[in-house]
Amino acid sequence: MELLLEHGLQALQPEEALAVSQTIEFVKAHSDCLLRTCLEGHLTGSAWILSPDRRQVLLTHHRKLDKWLQLGGHADGDGDLLAVAVREAREESGLTGLRVIESSVFDVDRHWIPERGREPGHWHHDLRFLLEANPAEPLTVTHESKDLAWVDVSAVSGLNPEESMSRMVRKTMVAWPAV
Repeated sequence: MELLLEHGLQALQPEEALAVSQTIEFVKAHSDCLLRTCLEGHLTGSAWILSPDRRQVLLTHHRKLDKWLQLGGHADGDGDLLAVAVREAREESGLTGLRVIESSVFDVDRHWIPERGREPGHWHHDLRFLLEANPAEPLTVTHESKDLAWVDVSAVSGLNPEESMSRMVRKTMVAWPAV
């Protein structure tokens, strides 16, 4: 909760400010917000993984959602969402040389996950963190992905034009203007 409150103090674009506010209210209302058994939704942690020169980002072509996204996943009871983001990034990519760029939250998004099989539709309240990895390190595509790819930051919107992805691109370009 502290990370969310701290992030919410920044000057955020309206869509992200709303996601932060909704996520704070969700956490206050659901003591089980870290568990998938919370059917209304749950917290997730994800990683915006940049190359050392900040020109590329690692994306996964998510198998279930059929979209290019940042790597990440469910908290499964772990309240350390930065650790969740790192764990999920390792599991989904095979990367061992991941490095945390910042321990603070980089971005917050709230998005709907459609019903699938017996799992009802629900909200993911996603806390996103900045990580770094070497694009030369071999990648391992898992059952969760159709593919993994290092993509020029400026080309991300061509693969996924959703506002939350574009927002992370804009933040990256502001932080590292040479990108």
